[in-house]
Amino acid sequence: MLRDGGTARIRPITPADADRLVEFYEQVSDQSKYFRFFAPYPRLSDKDVRRFTHHDYINRVGLAVVVRDRFIATVRYDRIDPEGRPSASGTDAEVAFLVQDAHQGRGVASALLEHIAAVAQERGIRRFTAEVLPENRKMVKVFTDAGYVQRRSFTDGVVHLEFDLEPTAASLAVMRAREHRAEARSVQRLLTPRSVAVVGVSRSPQSAGRALLRNLAGFDGPVYAVNRNAPSGTELDGVPSYRSLLEIPGPVDLAVIAVPATAVPAAVAECGAHGVQGLVVVTAGYAETGPEGRERQRALVRQARAAGMRVIGPNAFGLLNTDPEHPLNASLAPVLPERGPFGLFCQSGAIGVALLEAAHRRGMGISSFASVGNRADVSGNDWLQYWEEDPATEVVLLYLESFGNPRKFTRIARRLAAVKPVVVIKGARHTGSLPPGHAVQPAAGGLRDATVDALFQQAGVLRVDTITELYDTAELLAAGPLPAGDRVAVVGNSDSLGLLTHDACLSAGLRPRTPVDLTTAATGENFRIALDTALADPAVDAVIAVAIPPIAARTAIPAQLGADEPEFAEALTEAAVRARELGKPLLLAHLALTELPERLRSVGIPAYPAPERAVQALTQAVRYADWRRRTAEAEQTARVPEFDRIDEARARALIAGALQGRTGTTPRTRPGGAPGFFEKWRTLPDDKAAALLAHYGIDVVPTLPAPDEESAVRAAAALGYPVALKATAEHLRHRPDLGSVRLDLTGEPGLRRAYRELDDLLGGAEQVRPVVQRLAPRGVDTVIGATVDPGVGAILSFGLAGAPAELLGDVAHRLIPATDQDVASLIREVRAAPLLFGWRGAVPVDTDALEELLLRVSRLVDDLPEVASVDLEPVVVAPHGLAVLQARVRIAPLPVRTDLGPRAMSTL
Repeated sequence: MLRDGGTARIRPITPADADRLVEFYEQVSDQSKYFRFFAPYPRLSDKDVRRFTHHDYINRVGLAVVVRDRFIATVRYDRIDPEGRPSASGTDAEVAFLVQDAHQGRGVASALLEHIAAVAQERGIRRFTAEVLPENRKMVKVFTDAGYVQRRSFTDGVVHLEFDLEPTAASLAVMRAREHRAEARSVQRLLTPRSVAVVGVSRSPQSAGRALLRNLAGFDGPVYAVNRNAPSGTELDGVPSYRSLLEIPGPVDLAVIAVPATAVPAAVAECGAHGVQGLVVVTAGYAETGPEGRERQRALVRQARAAGMRVIGPNAFGLLNTDPEHPLNASLAPVLPERGPFGLFCQSGAIGVALLEAAHRRGMGISSFASVGNRADVSGNDWLQYWEEDPATEVVLLYLESFGNPRKFTRIARRLAAVKPVVVIKGARHTGSLPPGHAVQPAAGGLRDATVDALFQQAGVLRVDTITELYDTAELLAAGPLPAGDRVAVVGNSDSLGLLTHDACLSAGLRPRTPVDLTTAATGENFRIALDTALADPAVDAVIAVAIPPIAARTAIPAQLGADEPEFAEALTEAAVRARELGKPLLLAHLALTELPERLRSVGIPAYPAPERAVQALTQAVRYADWRRRTAEAEQTARVPEFDRIDEARARALIAGALQGRTGTTPRTRPGGAPGFFEKWRTLPDDKAAALLAHYGIDVVPTLPAPDEESAVRAAAALGYPVALKATAEHLRHRPDLGSVRLDLTGEPGLRRAYRELDDLLGGAEQVRPVVQRLAPRGVDTVIGATVDPGVGAILSFGLAGAPAELLGDVAHRLIPATDQDVASLIREVRAAPLLFGWRGAVPVDTDALEELLLRVSRLVDDLPEVASVDLEPVVVAPHGLAVLQARVRIAPLPVRTDLGPRAMSTL
């Protein structure tokens, strides 16, 4: 992706590219040639062409940027020794670029530098050198802006640059900024075309092509229709029609394609030849139909990208832009929605229709909308990049059925959520299934819902379950300030409705005050005084007004049901102004009111026809505000502490030996895991697992095997009494309820008796696999885990052992690497956390030691990409210290878990 939002392909230069190279060089200006070769160099000799097209791809590598099968830029490195001579073993390389003048300023050289640097690092090159003429300021800027550690000197009229290829914080920031700028610009180009063509406009008024053409009636630029069977010079719905897109006399920025799938390649070829920048492909018949359709989809994306175009779709519903300066309805939606602050993205046409209909019904406008179907190219990540910069979008709303790149989503969403709320409905919560046609990384296809929740939580993304909840939350977030806390005042004219609201707040984890009941005879003045008092209270962070239709005091007969009460509206309007001044949200929960909610929405008071909906929306706002405060604080104070007793080198050596020696056993693939990924897991033997953990300062309580009674006695003598006797067979692990554990054995007679009881109860030693373990101090049994999810990365988990974690699923998760603040919130997030802090008068346990253990596990998994999972169960946390009683470590020759490579577009 280039700076202006266009696309290009970067690939190695091969001997077959000789003609392309010559043609490319002929298009370069004399000045650019001079900058490259430091002398007039009008043409390439045959020897030059051979030198620049023949590489060994180790010591000499050349890459080209290709658009429409033509070179627009090249780069080459040659490995050199410390004296600058060609070398086969040096760690330096000389690098040189050449960019066609017409494409300079598009970020081509910067993209090439990222890729050639990555190639060089893979081949053992650690530093680039370059010589640049001082007047070639553009190329000097490419190097200096890249963010690498560099050194510069000036000799004989030439600037000599050296820079290390090891990524730095600055170079990564530059890379991410370029990625953001390019992807945001690519979406902006789709939303603001100067001209649009609809390809596949049938004569039938009911066809998709005709519907698309009619929906573009409000577009303020040229619109063209393409119908291969229509005579040239005719019109369809008042729009000039052409037999081919190539016949259109003017430029076309956006093409909407509605021809059969078999005709799409020809249509895309015409778009590329005409210089179209983007495509909306509503045509179905691609990956959603099976393997053949998936290959057609891949071919479509390859064809479009080769011509520098981006694709919405295929099988897309379309996109909308409500900007009055650039109105665009390139979709199957018959009406362009009202302008508003909400950006909408979805992966389903049916849900897209429902989202637009619900927004229209609730009077909520949108800034832009995209329903991308199979999202083979343009994805939700691209739209997040755009909405971060779009001043018209205040709240981002997503309906997701799958993730193409979960790690990238997390990174971008976290940055966006720091400035704008992101609210998501994630489909397939329980089934985890993928819709037909969605292209995802193999590793991202089986994301567990707990993983998705952890991803959303750390990225600051609010998850809801329904379209109603989506808009309820969005309306509050767009209406006013974020709450400073979770303290809620409830004020209204119905005692019953106030109590329901109070109860809903308690159930949601908020802290409501006793409701203020103004009685059914309350006047507008009563409301005004009560609301002003509640808002002015420093112990209140948000106010929920509850209202029912007014009841005549003298007759006790309800007024006309749903009738407006001007005094109520006036009081609430004044309160809204006061609430904004004080930075406190004000909501209305009502029953049977029809006119008042609409009036209040116009002044920024969201109104909900049920108290639980108001409370649910407020709860989401409280969580989001809390996340933003904690994130801002963490940027200043959170850290990953340095611990003693960490020996990464010895840990790496242990893992390398285990992998080389194929130590351990191979379990079956994890259910729902990515095919081909988990089959390579190997479980380390207990002694190897304990040794690996010890290299990170994690001590496992010593355990000795006891295959017979005499062995148990000898083991206890070696460890020292008191001891525990435990069964370790797979079917008996963590099952003390079956009598598999005997504790507080203080001497040989008790140990012998316990061994015989275990043998009689559970079977012989071969079935039970008993062990003797030094007795750990009493405390709270917990479970700690770290698992690599290949789509998201490594995840740290914590829960209380036994029923809370296994039966109730009371487990909390954080992405790795975790900070001190991450683990502190992790152990407090589980519902059973009070057991750690002195519940019912118990002695609080050593949570400092627990947090340190979590950080050490996080560090181990982050340092060692071959560690696929770590399970510590149980971890007994005592009032002073803790004890890891059992550990299991799985390793695998996994790829490095990173999102730090050179920019590249998905090829799924």
